[in-house]
Amino acid sequence: FFNEPLPPLFSYFPAKTLIVNTGDLEASAERFQNETRARFENRGVDPMRPLLPPEQLWLRSDELFSELKKWPRVQLKTERLAEKAANTNLGYQKLPELAIQAQNKAPLDNLRRFLESFSGPVIFSVESEGRREALGEMLARIKIAPKHILRLEEATGNGRYLMIGAAEHGFVDSQRNLALICESDLLGERVARRRQDSRRTINPDTLIRNLAELHIGQPVVHLEHGVGRYAGMTTLEAGGINGEYLMLTYANDAKLYVPVSSLHLISRYAGGAEENAPLHKLGGDVWARARQKAAEKVRDVAAELLDIYAQRAAKAGYAFKHDKEQYQLFCDGFPFETTPDQAQAINAVLSDMCQPLAMDRLVCGDVGFGKTEVAMRAAFLAVENHKQVAVLVPTTLLAQQHFDNFRDRFANWPVRIEMLSRFRSAKEQAQILEQVAEGKVDILIGTHKLLQPDVKLRDLGLLIVDEEHRFGVRHKERIKAMRADVDILTLTATPIPRTLNMAMSGMRDLSIIATPPARRLAVKTFVREYDALVVREAILREVLRGGQVYYLYNDVENIQKAAERLAELVPEARITIGHGQMRERELERVMNDFHHQRFNVLVCTTIIETGIDIPTANTIIIERADHFGRAQLHQLR
Repeated sequence: FFNEPLPPLFSYFPAKTLIVNTGDLEASAERFQNETRARFENRGVDPMRPLLPPEQLWLRSDELFSELKKWPRVQLKTERLAEKAANTNLGYQKLPELAIQAQNKAPLDNLRRFLESFSGPVIFSVESEGRREALGEMLARIKIAPKHILRLEEATGNGRYLMIGAAEHGFVDSQRNLALICESDLLGERVARRRQDSRRTINPDTLIRNLAELHIGQPVVHLEHGVGRYAGMTTLEAGGINGEYLMLTYANDAKLYVPVSSLHLISRYAGGAEENAPLHKLGGDVWARARQKAAEKVRDVAAELLDIYAQRAAKAGYAFKHDKEQYQLFCDGFPFETTPDQAQAINAVLSDMCQPLAMDRLVCGDVGFGKTEVAMRAAFLAVENHKQVAVLVPTTLLAQQHFDNFRDRFANWPVRIEMLSRFRSAKEQAQILEQVAEGKVDILIGTHKLLQPDVKLRDLGLLIVDEEHRFGVRHKERIKAMRADVDILTLTATPIPRTLNMAMSGMRDLSIIATPPARRLAVKTFVREYDALVVREAILREVLRGGQVYYLYNDVENIQKAAERLAELVPEARITIGHGQMRERELERVMNDFHHQRFNVLVCTTIIETGIDIPTANTIIIERADHFGRAQLHQLR
């Protein structure tokens, strides 16, 4: 590194490379130079960790612009274009209204009329092979079979074509008499699609079975003798035959040699932190008593489950009818390609719902892996069968987020969606409850208020429970009582051990979404002592790229002081505060302001724990992380 030169990026460009600059490069270069200089001056004084001056690592502003002058450049500035826009005619026109009208008998009528009236070539643009196939099936309904092409130049005459491209919106080119139609023009405003990367596929079965190798000193559990420590492998002679044995150590330096053939008697210790694992005594009765107590609990749980499942088996559930054409139209409105795990989970849920027995399925996957879309497709099937859907969430903020997401997803469908939470006044809630009882509300989203006796749904067919582990015992008892009567879909990122154990043992059906969305970057996690300079740099890096930051400070009494300290440390940031003890309307305003990027740093408590979705918030700083549980930290991460 010290002997080799550090050539600038320009030295790798082919001759006559055109450089297009779309922003204010001068201001960006100046800001970057000032930031790196400030960071060097703050950090460069540590003799144990010397740093190179910024000038030895990066070009100075004057060097950058001197290099740029050697290349052909195009500078794009939107403010100058806006002044002349009124006098500029590019020959492009907006497409007429082509959006699919899902509630109509002929949902593609707008598109059909446009194609009949347009005399030139029409090109349909999608972003992947999978989407090309889906759009081709949709067009087949109006007897359009577009020809697949690779480039716009291949479109001639008055043909209809289909190609893979990355255009966001379509247009009519009046000079060439050509029309380009994108999926967003047919299915509404959409998020940019991500191409599927099959290399990221993870087999959930492998995920469960693929346990890492044991290491020396690790606590393990022997079925007959209890918790010991793994001390390595050894070769012993027994009965004149040499064999490999696992050596386990127990209390009082007792050793137990387990032949490899009896490996099925050994399991990992899963009772918490390894350093807190007990060390049992060989021949003692502690382990025997623990096993007996566990067996009694298992019998209690088994009796409870047998009662529930007997009720389910005795009562004929509702077998939902599956209208594939309407369902496919709804699926086409999903702005991403489903991952393999997501598709398997969706198929399993739909299959369960079409059976005469009540569904009880757990869908487990990280935040952002697509559990909500699974729930939305299940809700669509229920509503299409004239059944009501209840979506139960643990917090008011999560209820608001689900309410917004469901309304956006069902915007083109005649589906009535309402919400019960602290964000609604008593009068509004009373009106909603009345309409729910009359069957005028199709999907009801809310917190534990949904479980109160005064909430009477006229014909409940599906209950969706998000983050079941966040509900208390009384609420779970109420949910449990509903299991025999309605289909229940539970979504979670961190299932409680009992729920997961029931799923793993087959008592509850389980779907795992382990494949991250295509192109999703892995989360980088750093654990270190508090350092004000590191905090400042982490916040500035996120803010300067247009992102947002969660600063988790779980002490309501001192959260104001923490925000003031942060404001002094990072004066460039726009900081606000959010916690659960604020008035409902005030908290709603804060979260809406943060969602709309009026602030870029939210100093908050664990109210954000339940998967509130702010797409531009990509950095979280957790102060005093040692005060949180492992499940909490995983969920926050």
